[in-house]
Amino acid sequence: MNIATTPLKHWRNIAAVLAGSALLIGLEIVEDPGLTPVEILLELIQPMLIVIIAVGMVRLSEQVGLQQERQKLLVRDLESARMEGLQWRNNMRELIQGLSEAIDVQFDKWGLTAAEREVGLFILKGMSYKEIALLRSVSEKTVRQQAHAIFRKGRLSGRAAPSAFFLEDLLVPPRPASSG
Repeated sequence: MNIATTPLKHWRNIAAVLAGSALLIGLEIVEDPGLTPVEILLELIQPMLIVIIAVGMVRLSEQVGLQQERQKLLVRDLESARMEGLQWRNNMRELIQGLSEAIDVQFDKWGLTAAEREVGLFILKGMSYKEIALLRSVSEKTVRQQAHAIFRKGRLSGRAAPSAFFLEDLLVPPRPASSG
């Protein structure tokens, strides 16, 4: 933060710390007038460290509070997205069931094994090979081999091709605006 833009509140805090430090120095000199400047400085280090730690703890506490607020907002947004997704799936249940059956029929036509079917569905969901391997408790190499078998059997060009194969006809281009 630029000194010129530091709020007045911060200047008051700095002034209070400096005034407190001056009072501590004064008290040390009055208590023991024979102290050397180095001894006075050493006597002041402990309270200064306590002040620094206290300020750090306050700032850390503020940051934790802000983080908790952000987390609450994210949880709320996630729950909202889940509810929207659930509502969409409920509204589209018949269409989704029909698409699911159509995908199953196509997998039959391609002659996919049960493991390839499972990998194929995970690919359609957009999962990485690594994620699929973790879910299926197999190696990533196994998933890659099964994916390549799917691509070969379906004559597909790569990872995006299965989605394009099943969704291409669902995505109707927008109608041109009629001029009136």
